[in-house]
Amino acid sequence: MTSRSGRAAFGRRTFLRAAALTALTVPAASGLAACTSGYEDTPDPLRRLWLQAAGHAKAAEKLAAESVDFADVARQVAAVRTAHAEALRAEVERLNRPVPEGEKPPTFDTDAHERFWPWLAEGKDDALRLVPDLPRHRAGLVGAVAAGCAAAMELGQAPQATEPALDLASVTRLEDDTAEAVQTALETEHAAVWVYGLVRAFLDDDYEAGVTRGERAHLDRRDSCERLLSAAGRAPRPAEPAYTLAEPVTDGGSAARAVATAESDAATAWHGVLERTDDRTVRELAVHCLIGAATRGVHWRGEAGIEPVVPRLPGREPAAH
Repeated sequence: MTSRSGRAAFGRRTFLRAAALTALTVPAASGLAACTSGYEDTPDPLRRLWLQAAGHAKAAEKLAAESVDFADVARQVAAVRTAHAEALRAEVERLNRPVPEGEKPPTFDTDAHERFWPWLAEGKDDALRLVPDLPRHRAGLVGAVAAGCAAAMELGQAPQATEPALDLASVTRLEDDTAEAVQTALETEHAAVWVYGLVRAFLDDDYEAGVTRGERAHLDRRDSCERLLSAAGRAPRPAEPAYTLAEPVTDGGSAARAVATAESDAATAWHGVLERTDDRTVRELAVHCLIGAATRGVHWRGEAGIEPVVPRLPGREPAAH
């Protein structure tokens, strides 16, 4: 999507009804030197997340094979957690830190499919606990894992009525790259508010609760961005008068696709903030905004027929069309 003034805004794409590097430094001298210089000898904190995700995926695959009624949901959860396990494993193996003594991969009981939702909640919460203190690129990855777990939870429960209120008063300075990332997020929030206002005319009354909830969430995030930037002495960029969509909105289907795209773009922008800040408060804002966009997006993607309905790593992958 672009603004009608030409400036880029965003470019990628039941609760509706239910709601009414830093790479390991390798000295040039030799490969042997790399093993003795700058090596971290404590276990990798991402290792537990990797093994947990792999265990969830294995249990979900087993349940998909055993349960006719729950097979489709189980397959979707398995796909999400497999993607998490693969991404986390690649990052853990990149740094090659020591394996904890006596480590035993977790196992998960598949006697009842209701166990899925506590597993996913645990995966989300465990990831969220790590986000504040990780290097930037890892904060982005782990934030996407948390958002993926939260999005998968939407397959089995009604959405949360509210999102957490965030205190931004402590942030008085933003690095240039952080400020630019927040400005980009603000632009996507402006655009999302505009999209929600547009689609209301093309959707049935059954969607009104979902449209209202999404619109309010983006208004809140817009205001948070503006407060954050202003407190840090940065001028928030204003909204454009209108935005040009990749596909004109002419009916309910195109309206759902427009909203799904807006949520995907918001997720991408907030993931970008995670990767460009060390400030704990800004990270908290970014990861909760990422989760909110991912969870709202699940239902719009379902209505629009976009696959996969649940994005594996929200903010890190392009939307399917």
